[in-house]
Amino acid sequence: MAVDQTGPVLRVVDLALRYSTRQGEVKAIQDVSFDLARGQSLGLVGESGCGKTSLANCLMRLLPDNARLVGGQVFLDGQDLLPLSEEEIRKVRWRRISMVFQAAMNSLDPVYKVGQQVVDAIETHGVETTVADARERVARLFRMVGLDPQLMERYPHEFSGGMRQRAVIAMALSCDPDIIIADEPTTALDVIVQDRILRELKGIQEELRMSIIYITHDIAVVAEVTDRIGVMYAGNLVELGDTTDVFRSPLHPYTESLMSSFPSVSGEKRPLASLSGEPPNLANLPSGCTFHPRCAYATDICRQERPPRVGRGNQWAACWHPLDASLSPPTENDASK
Repeated sequence: MAVDQTGPVLRVVDLALRYSTRQGEVKAIQDVSFDLARGQSLGLVGESGCGKTSLANCLMRLLPDNARLVGGQVFLDGQDLLPLSEEEIRKVRWRRISMVFQAAMNSLDPVYKVGQQVVDAIETHGVETTVADARERVARLFRMVGLDPQLMERYPHEFSGGMRQRAVIAMALSCDPDIIIADEPTTALDVIVQDRILRELKGIQEELRMSIIYITHDIAVVAEVTDRIGVMYAGNLVELGDTTDVFRSPLHPYTESLMSSFPSVSGEKRPLASLSGEPPNLANLPSGCTFHPRCAYATDICRQERPPRVGRGNQWAACWHPLDASLSPPTENDASK
């Protein structure tokens, strides 16, 4: 299949996912759409349980038995990944799109040397190479992520947390993927190591011109390393835009609430503001806009109808009452609370 170098490397269209549970059907992802350009970094942020990791698992086609895709398409260079058989998707997974999983520091096998585990990943996923060339490739990857190649001969327990995280990133890079999904890549690390690893990932991305999707609950973590930010709430993508635009002028009230919940090291001092209430139960979502029970701007139409997308330039939000009032769609109940 010919690769289209002019279009986005990844295009997600109206993706919807459900889980069957004892409590009922959980709507984990609802009509999520976005594009990812070549060499671009996208941050997906939101509270725990909003669907970020479920979305990543959809893109990788790594879903549990109780999961059911009910709609949508995922195009990688124009090829829809969702209809592919397990045999076909294995040729894509890791070689075209790879993932740094949550709690990745614990994903290394404790009884095998770290370097050998990366070599095994290269061989398992069909990269044609000799053992000597594979080991040289791993040594190069170790240097790229800030590890001494001599550490290839050590076991995971001999690595610090930051070193293990770097080794897992090296493994994700081992087959030269077009896209890496980093799911909470700096969880459980101190802030200094977090910053170093994120900056190293940014440098690797620019050097290799690959695309990265960062997944985190901390919007501040991705502020300096992403080109675009997508904000998720209750399985919905509620805002998407260039990082600078979203931080300078968010459109969705939920995004504004996330921004207000962490301190800034520049500008005027301001009190931190918490968001009242709890995220909704995904098995029993509220009608209309799912954010309306916690939103200070909610009106009757927010409680009754799903919001349309409104935006400016490359930024949009799904909201009846965006923070830029000039973008508000016409409604019958704007004035009623």
